[in-house]
Amino acid sequence: MTQAAVFLATCPKSNSTLTTYTGARKAVLEQGPLPVPLKLRNAPTPLMKAMGYSGGYRYPHNFAGNYVPEEYLPDALRGQRFYQPGANGEEPAIRERLERWRAEMEERRRGEEEAATAVSAAARTLDE
Repeated sequence: MTQAAVFLATCPKSNSTLTTYTGARKAVLEQGPLPVPLKLRNAPTPLMKAMGYSGGYRYPHNFAGNYVPEEYLPDALRGQRFYQPGANGEEPAIRERLERWRAEMEERRRGEEEAATAVSAAARTLDE
């Protein structure tokens, strides 16, 4: 216990977690309770599965780097960022990792938009 206390006492300090908590709490107070995205909901029954619960969820540990470019926030908070790494301790490395992940997510979003546009165009062609 003493070693753990000394280790924690001598680690680089940051208020990033405090500002993260403050921003997230503010969003909760302003938005109120928001629905959990369907893909994150458990589907213990066939009815819930048919309603889309857990549909499209990709388990990060089944992918390289234990990461998939996904959005987990409710739609009303989509795109918001609560954690902004500072310059202390490991935070610069965390910032770089988050920037890489965000770029991957943006690339995936663009790909999904392009695919949706192509499907819409194909549907219009069929309707003509």
